[in-house]
Amino acid sequence: MNRRLWLQSQAFGLAALCGPTALRAQSQPLKLVVPYPQGGPLDAIARLLAESVRDTLGTVVVENKAGAGGNLGADWVAKAPPDGHTLVMGAVATHAINPWLYARIPYDPIRDFAPITLVARVPNVLVMNAQTASRLGIASLQDLVAYAKAHPGQLNYGSGGNGSAGHLAGEMFKGQAKVSIVHIAYAGAAPAQLGLLSGQVDLNFDNLAAAAANIRAGKLKALAVTTARRAPAMPELPTVAESGLPGFEVDTWFGLFAPAKTPPDTVARLNQAFVRALHTSDVKTRFATFMAEPAPTTPQQFAAFVQAELTKYKGVVQRSGAKIE
Repeated sequence: MNRRLWLQSQAFGLAALCGPTALRAQSQPLKLVVPYPQGGPLDAIARLLAESVRDTLGTVVVENKAGAGGNLGADWVAKAPPDGHTLVMGAVATHAINPWLYARIPYDPIRDFAPITLVARVPNVLVMNAQTASRLGIASLQDLVAYAKAHPGQLNYGSGGNGSAGHLAGEMFKGQAKVSIVHIAYAGAAPAQLGLLSGQVDLNFDNLAAAAANIRAGKLKALAVTTARRAPAMPELPTVAESGLPGFEVDTWFGLFAPAKTPPDTVARLNQAFVRALHTSDVKTRFATFMAEPAPTTPQQFAAFVQAELTKYKGVVQRSGAKIE
């Protein structure tokens, strides 16, 4: 999200907090589908959010429908009745990456959904094995780029697999910095992080929440966060953009979608309830445990954001060569 959109969202949030209070609980429970397994950060954030809107929307039942990289749950909601009783907690994968990564997906990320609001953004961070960084004399992103240009193909980076967020962030970085760094695909984010800690690979683009403990322990050297603004959890870290690659922005985001053709007044009512919750100090504090920053928007802002992300990742996925049949 660029700075202008972020400022607009904050102003919108204040309006929602001060606006009409005629929010009524729904006549039947609201079902919030999480298209990933139980226990992950997206699942935890969804359950926290469901609890926070109980006073305004009534009971919210969180249901996990995992499979096909999130496609199964997203498709289930896309085909649900557009009556405002079924939502999906979508993500950058389901609505921006998977449409280009998979040979076929059963839904259209734009036509088949009514955006409600962006919920949260979790920064990614460019980290190096601390011993490797020290040995190579790399203390900043500028140092990394200079070293990579002087030693093309000698550095490598790990990711949780072809087409993963870390892989695509690495490809974006290589393209914008004009450097040659070898990609090493692991079978998941956890093995990729172990590979980095053991020195099998030189650097990763990791989720800040997953990397924070090892950064603080001195095992990983953090060079920059990949968001447009500095991360509140580690404000001392510069952004990639301010470190010499203007416009670079990659993060993990989550947002709420209803099925397409959900009535506009229903979308507005749901948006108001969730935006209010996202602006409360309790939600902000609890999101911070996941390094997540609430990012409420209007439905229109969220729709524009998703379209921009979809466009961005089309080129990134195509350049990476990643494809899942």
